[in-house]
Amino acid sequence: MQIKRYNDFLSTKEMHHENHGTDVPADDISPVLFDFQRDIVKWALSKGRAAVFADCGMGKTLIQLEWARHIFSLEGKPVLIVAPLAVSRQTKREGEKLGIEVTICRSQADVIDGINITNYEMLDHFEAEVFSAVVLDESSILKNYTGKRKRQIMAMFRDTPYKLACTATPSPNDHMEILNHAEFLNVMKSHEALSIWFINDTMNSGKYRLKNHAVADFWRWVSSWAVSISKPSDLGYEDGRFILPELRTHEHIVDVDLTESAGGQLFRTPALSATDYHQEKRLTATDRALAAADIVNGSDEILCIWCETNYEADALMKYIPDAVEVRGDHSQERKEQAAVDFISGNIRVLISKPSIFGFGLNFQVCHNVIFCGLSYSYESYYQATRRFWRFGQERPVDVHVILGSTEMEILSVIRQKEEHYHELKSNMQSAIRQFQHINNRGVKYRMDYEKRMEQGGSWTMILGDAVEEIKDIDSESIGFEIFSPPFSNLYIYSDSYRDMGNNRNDDEFFLHFGYLIPELYRILKTGRLCAVHCKQLVNYKNRDGASGLRDFRGDIIRHFTAHGFVYHSEVCIWKDPVIEMQRTKSHGLLYKQLRKDSSYSRQGLPDYLVVFRKWGDEDADPVDYKTHENFPLEIWQRYASPVWFDIQQTNVLNCKLAREGGDEKHICPLQLDVIDRAIELWTKPGDAVFSPFAGIGSEGYCAVKAGRRFVGIELKEGYFNEAVRNLREAEELNSTADLFSGVMA
Repeated sequence: MQIKRYNDFLSTKEMHHENHGTDVPADDISPVLFDFQRDIVKWALSKGRAAVFADCGMGKTLIQLEWARHIFSLEGKPVLIVAPLAVSRQTKREGEKLGIEVTICRSQADVIDGINITNYEMLDHFEAEVFSAVVLDESSILKNYTGKRKRQIMAMFRDTPYKLACTATPSPNDHMEILNHAEFLNVMKSHEALSIWFINDTMNSGKYRLKNHAVADFWRWVSSWAVSISKPSDLGYEDGRFILPELRTHEHIVDVDLTESAGGQLFRTPALSATDYHQEKRLTATDRALAAADIVNGSDEILCIWCETNYEADALMKYIPDAVEVRGDHSQERKEQAAVDFISGNIRVLISKPSIFGFGLNFQVCHNVIFCGLSYSYESYYQATRRFWRFGQERPVDVHVILGSTEMEILSVIRQKEEHYHELKSNMQSAIRQFQHINNRGVKYRMDYEKRMEQGGSWTMILGDAVEEIKDIDSESIGFEIFSPPFSNLYIYSDSYRDMGNNRNDDEFFLHFGYLIPELYRILKTGRLCAVHCKQLVNYKNRDGASGLRDFRGDIIRHFTAHGFVYHSEVCIWKDPVIEMQRTKSHGLLYKQLRKDSSYSRQGLPDYLVVFRKWGDEDADPVDYKTHENFPLEIWQRYASPVWFDIQQTNVLNCKLAREGGDEKHICPLQLDVIDRAIELWTKPGDAVFSPFAGIGSEGYCAVKAGRRFVGIELKEGYFNEAVRNLREAEELNSTADLFSGVMA
């Protein structure tokens, strides 16, 4: 094997987003924009496909328009901006500040050679191939992984050359939204990103979390195609006018008559289930509307009242007769005109829903907001508030939240979500900010590694990359090979490119493994065996498109036989399905799933010890020491079983001392019972046993105790150090340890 070829392969594991855009001189970007906005435009133009996660009031509309202007100038083909309802006219006015004509379109027939804007509801009337670029205004619409609109956008603009996605509210607690942005931008498919950086959360079935060692690398990758900013100083600029005024929240609690609709009981105790929630809101609608009317009618200020339902709007209009209401079934023209009239001061009191006017609009003309009730959606609350409390607002913003006394749980949930959101958003921005100034290329993990060797009387441990270090082991020197390889990308063990657990998919894993397998064949004695511990791997619907299994065991067999090994035998290692169910929360193992639809049920997953033989014309060194005395028939009858039922799952070396803070827990370690049995079966005293993934030294521990020699290689220093301690302990337990010789070149 050529080390250069191997290093070339490792370099392909680098994760980055290639630039697909154009470099535009800074002087060519409109001076109307602030410096930070101009630099974001320049960066996004160089990317060609980029995301801008910028807080409300940071000038996303101006950034979008200037970006679109340059793309149109470059390509000479129409650009399409897709925005929420009622935002088109506002965008057109913003375009006038830049001297950019923006055409509002209802269908393809309205499109001109220039910059065009429509809303998401109109996409069915457009032909994507006509446009050189698309801009998603409020791209948080990509949040819903399985949503109809998200699927439409992905399919419709898959081949659009230039793309820009802008939102104030990417969900840092729902990484799928960020991955959906990456897929929309043609950076990487969502399921591929899940495979690289995420692991199925066994404590929260169906959810994914970042692998511990992958956190920094994930955000480094995100920073190669996205910029995140809450204020200019996040990117090293002066905040200047971008300082938010005071936000004052006032809670108004309406007392509720608990005897009303009590259903024959003395008092009702609403649980606020999905059904009870709407029932309770209906019961309190009038009282909440009266409370809102007291605030409105006692003031001559401009106000906006948010409600969730039409019956709430009806109650508000009854008690606030001079208000203007906008509903979902009103025409697009009516909605847009109402937004214009409110912004211009021609409407004093606006009543509407966050779903209609809660995204994208600039309502700084108003600083008094009323929520006549709340839903459980924090994003809806946040966005609706930020129409007013945003950069450019010069007055303190008063937010009045009116709830029935039985609805306080909703407010509590919103506050909890708010705290969680800001914490996670801060973490996201902090992580991205570390790499924001260098992000033409993301860098995945590290290439360098430390090399060290420790030896005992009958063992040698090598700290290093097995692919490189195995070349120093003599050909035909190893009597038995046994190891548990990384299970594709199921676990992350270290922050190194060289770690075979750090691969984006099975294909890349086996490319990496393919550099090691020929060396395993070379160093093994003719006629001797190589035992590989493995299991079948699970596919998940969100990541892989469908739930099921993939034949990882079969792939190992195919790759080993392709390199000269012969598939010799295998053992199925029984595992308790109850323990697996408790650990993985797998729906297929749940008893309630059996009762609901047993076609989704499955059996538990065993481990396998797959054994390969290096055949030759003549066995160089047969394992011929067994007798009736040292290996009775009854033992062979038990070991010859194709299924080993008597393996103690918990009989493993304690690796707590070796684990570091970022390590994932390996949930299927190789048990000492299995190693002991394999060594007893397939080696003889004095044989050299080898593991290229030695970990904390389990294989070596068993080999040395059994009077064999051991050679192990481990990449991770913490594991290596623990392996050395364990091997020294094993040697102390075996006073017959032979001097180490005849294996290393």
